[in-house]
Amino acid sequence: MRSIRIIAVGRLKTAHWKTAAEHYLTRLTRAFKVEETIIKDGNAALPPLERNAQEGARIVAALTPADLAVCMDETGRQFTSQQFSAFLTPMWENANLRPCFIIGGAYGLSDEVRGKARHTMALSAMTFPHEMARVVLYEQLYRADAILRGTPYHH
Repeated sequence: MRSIRIIAVGRLKTAHWKTAAEHYLTRLTRAFKVEETIIKDGNAALPPLERNAQEGARIVAALTPADLAVCMDETGRQFTSQQFSAFLTPMWENANLRPCFIIGGAYGLSDEVRGKARHTMALSAMTFPHEMARVVLYEQLYRADAILRGTPYHH
């Protein structure tokens, strides 16, 4: 079974984001072994750069040699859904690596985390709250699998 890992800063706090994320995670787990690692938010009393660095250190500590890190960042490469499925194919074909999508917190990702990434990807040219970004990523992963399998989910 193919494997995907998602590392995300902070728990989903709002009910509608939790419900939407669970919906797509349930669908994803039919085709993938999904590992979701939630990183504790940085100390809110810290200045943004320090908070970002604190979260970044936690993310880096959570990475394993099997993780092919893909940072989710508004400055990253944008894909159509078809292009995204093609982008994922070689990652899924490598039995020694698994795609590991990293979603930062309120202040994004630290330079340390970005330095560990093999790829940087944007969901859009627009900025999303990290809770929404997580749901959109889960849906696009599900859609990419549907495209590759030729199922009717993607029209």
